[in-house]
Amino acid sequence: MNELSFQHYLLGLIAVANNIPAIPLYLSLCKELDSREQHKLCFIATLSSFITMAVAMFTGMAILDFFDISIDAFRIAGGLLLLNTGLGMMKSAPQEQDNGGSFSRMISLAVIPISIPLTTGAGTMSTVILFTERLHHSDALEMKLFGAIVCMTILIYVSFRYSTLIMRYLGETGMDVLSKVFGLITLSLGIQFIISGIKGAFPRLL
Repeated sequence: MNELSFQHYLLGLIAVANNIPAIPLYLSLCKELDSREQHKLCFIATLSSFITMAVAMFTGMAILDFFDISIDAFRIAGGLLLLNTGLGMMKSAPQEQDNGGSFSRMISLAVIPISIPLTTGAGTMSTVILFTERLHHSDALEMKLFGAIVCMTILIYVSFRYSTLIMRYLGETGMDVLSKVFGLITLSLGIQFIISGIKGAFPRLL
């Protein structure tokens, strides 16, 4: 496999771990909250996304080895997940949520479904694991991927923190267009993973 750059890792994560689909739901939960509670909700959602990506990076390959799953089989499976995620993003409609209930319930909603799966779902975890497989136990490459995860976490935090401004400037139409653009990128990434998996599993086929 060719060595991937930091930019490649980051762009791949931006495509699959963007929180555009989660912003309408996040805003609906923030309607009745004061600024301190909104910040706490933002922090919990962002931290959950970071933990999800970090766990996938540091334990994903070990889990595949434990279950004796080949990386080519996982590439194909991960690619299919990304295809489904990308199609869902391209057909997505604004999500609404009843923001009633206790603040503790809203915190749980910040983890599921805002963080998982709307921001960092199965497609994101698959992508991180497949990126990890390319590292070849190189500290420099591991730092590139971990740095991309940290940068993605910052982008997720900023998106949630300033989600009101984002919605104000983009509007529902702009958010819908942006979601479809990211969906197309995610679809393309999924197809590329499937092609790579088929090439590895059936070298004489291609």
